[in-house]
Amino acid sequence: MDDTQSSPLLSIKASPEPDYAPVKTFQEGMSVCWKETVKLWKVAAPVAFTTLFQFLIQSVTTIFIGHLGDLELSAISLAHNVINAIAYGFLQGMANALGTLCGQAYGAGQVDSLGIYMQRSCIILSITCFLLSSIYIFATPFLKILGQQDSIAEFAGKYCLLIIPQMFSFIINLPTQKFLQAQSKVGIITWISFVALVTHTGLLYLFISVLGWGVNGAAVAYNITFWEVAVGQFMYAVFFCKEGWSGFSWLAFKDIWAFARLSLSSCMFFCLEMWYVMSLSILAGQLENAVIALGSFSICLNFQSWEVMILTGINAAISIRVSNELGMGHPRAAKYSICAAVVQSLIVGIVSMTFVFISRDYIASVFTDSKVIQQAVARLAYFVGITMLLASVAQVLTGVAIGSGWQVMVAYINLAAYYLFGLPLAIFLGFKANLGSMGLYGGMISGSALQILFLLIMTSRTNWDKEVEQTTKRIKKWGSKEIRTEKIGC
Repeated sequence: MDDTQSSPLLSIKASPEPDYAPVKTFQEGMSVCWKETVKLWKVAAPVAFTTLFQFLIQSVTTIFIGHLGDLELSAISLAHNVINAIAYGFLQGMANALGTLCGQAYGAGQVDSLGIYMQRSCIILSITCFLLSSIYIFATPFLKILGQQDSIAEFAGKYCLLIIPQMFSFIINLPTQKFLQAQSKVGIITWISFVALVTHTGLLYLFISVLGWGVNGAAVAYNITFWEVAVGQFMYAVFFCKEGWSGFSWLAFKDIWAFARLSLSSCMFFCLEMWYVMSLSILAGQLENAVIALGSFSICLNFQSWEVMILTGINAAISIRVSNELGMGHPRAAKYSICAAVVQSLIVGIVSMTFVFISRDYIASVFTDSKVIQQAVARLAYFVGITMLLASVAQVLTGVAIGSGWQVMVAYINLAAYYLFGLPLAIFLGFKANLGSMGLYGGMISGSALQILFLLIMTSRTNWDKEVEQTTKRIKKWGSKEIRTEKIGC
């Protein structure tokens, strides 16, 4: 009988280094913090650049379109921040379950499981994309039902039809990205994203500035670029990644429904957070002078998202660090890595907030020539800065949740903080108190602050030894026992 069937799962892979000893002095704490900072940024820096480059693809598109006119800027911003956000929220949220499983399995030495997980995720995302395509097809009536002006909704709806191929690229893009990130193979993703951004900028210039295709040209460039990223990552994962990929397998279809349920649980955690911002964009479109309100709100969200892209690097890194350390049975390493990540993210948040405060009067000129929108952005700058500071903490804590597999619990926290408190307050301040966009931002800040409070309480009260036990059970359930059995049978 194979001894591995009765041995502890976490012993399958010998840990490259033992867990940290308890920190007793300030010097020991500083030493651990420095070690964790180095480990964190080895992953966080490439991931941050990757997410920043991929988001800049959307931002550069908005910049080119924004100089075509205010209506174009508002409509395309609505398409990106609402329709595309709904789809991306579903798909990224479901892919986060893959990140949790891959990270914990890799830490425990269950390398053969990674390729199977990735293929299962691709299958589930394929079905999801076909269902989500209806949102793009019926974007115009959907946006009108949400109270958007007819001219903006119709323009946005036409653009949404053109970018449906971009959504389908996430079937490959997101699973391969999580597959590579779990193994800390993030450098290649960064280079692929950088090349895609440069190519996209060139395509936009060619299609819009040279050929004069306008918004249609922007959509064509958008589709080409995201498929370029997806194909590049897939080629590397399949042909150049020696660990984790052992070929296509029918095992990808085994327990597909159970895997789908896990993905849906993860999806709700991510969607509730992402759609919160989307809801505020919809509300901005119902304010007086919707074109100006939507345009200024979109610009603020773009600057806010640039910071979030950097924080996403820390988010992914701490998720990987926590999941790997739990998989290796290192509770103290998981805890200390969180402390180091919080410090790093706060520094990013403070620097970002300071930058926005200083440059508030002219940052909007990057996106638009309209003086009215530039002035509206300047009035919102202080709210944007505070939001950036709060986001710096929230991104770390949500990364811990993904790495630990707490998505369901955090989904309830997001529901309470965002939709039962933040959103109603934003509606009251924006419409009843007649504070407009500033009121919407005030409500958003309040909801984010409450979410952070809940997450801090949950994280500080966590027993990391029990988390290791839970990780062991999770890997036993989803691990590669079936894969090892198949190999023995072969």
